[in-house]
Amino acid sequence: MERILYILALGCLLLASSVRAQNVAEPFQTGKRYSVIIDNDFMGDPDGLFQLAHHVLSSSCEIKGIVGAHLNGNGRGFFRDLQGKDEADMSVNKVNEALEVMGMKGQFKVVPGAPVKMTDTNKPVESEGARLIVEEALKATPEKPLYVCVGGPLTDIASAWLMNPEIGKNIILIWIGGQEYKETGAIVPPGYSMPEYNLNLSIAAAQVVFNKSDMRIWQIPRDVYRQCMYSMTELEAKVRPYGKLGAYLYDSLAGIMAGRNGFSMGETYILGDSPLVLMTALMSNFEADPASSHYQYVTIPTIADDGSYRYNHEGRQIRVYDRIDTRLMFADMEAKLQLFANKQK
Repeated sequence: MERILYILALGCLLLASSVRAQNVAEPFQTGKRYSVIIDNDFMGDPDGLFQLAHHVLSSSCEIKGIVGAHLNGNGRGFFRDLQGKDEADMSVNKVNEALEVMGMKGQFKVVPGAPVKMTDTNKPVESEGARLIVEEALKATPEKPLYVCVGGPLTDIASAWLMNPEIGKNIILIWIGGQEYKETGAIVPPGYSMPEYNLNLSIAAAQVVFNKSDMRIWQIPRDVYRQCMYSMTELEAKVRPYGKLGAYLYDSLAGIMAGRNGFSMGETYILGDSPLVLMTALMSNFEADPASSHYQYVTIPTIADDGSYRYNHEGRQIRVYDRIDTRLMFADMEAKLQLFANKQK
């Protein structure tokens, strides 16, 4: 009898070891939980490419489309060849370049947004990107919303809403942009610009979203996206060694950090678009929310013609983040890049 029990126990132990080995061998995957559209100026500074790769590798997000946005339209920026070119098409090219490095080109719907900024708050700048947002938002519901993740100008989401205001109730807009709020106790950085950079890319679009629309807004303003500092030493140790994608992301940033703009950038870079992943893919499992980050509800301001905030006593409440979990965000990014590189070997 003791011999039989011993054999059964040994069998159970071997089976458990086999299950553990299978679990170790297969990267963790989860079911799709969130419908996401990504909209960013990918031809601009490279933080959007880090966010894109991280989002694509996040199994809980169903990427309904990737929209290439315009930048500032004046040919100035981190890349010197913008002048006279369609910036939205350039963003699309950059997305396809990154997806090709990942071996995923053609697996996602990639379309251009507006080639120029919105200048009239009553007139949308129609584009494939705006039409895609409308199409996917109409499939969503207030309970199962479409998360529109914007890391640059608000032109495409503002245009989509003007084209069909009915989509507002089905959308949660997550936006990297806007200057600091006095209500959150934020401090402006030295030499700050007014208005904040992404807001200034299309003030009219911000006026549509803030002053007119009814969509839910989760805002990551300048004082918060500036928390997303990542050192070049970390980049070289934790990103560069991991496959073609790691090298591609490293190279996209190293050229800028080497003084491409004519001045020293120091040892860190702000990967300020990465919270778009944190706020979607990395929500808590129960009572889903970006629970490890902190926000306050703020009465939505009116955006003035100069881009400044004006108090709106009739305004609805929006979610404004004042602290984000950079540990979770960057550790998850690093781990996914490393596992993806191992999978590609």
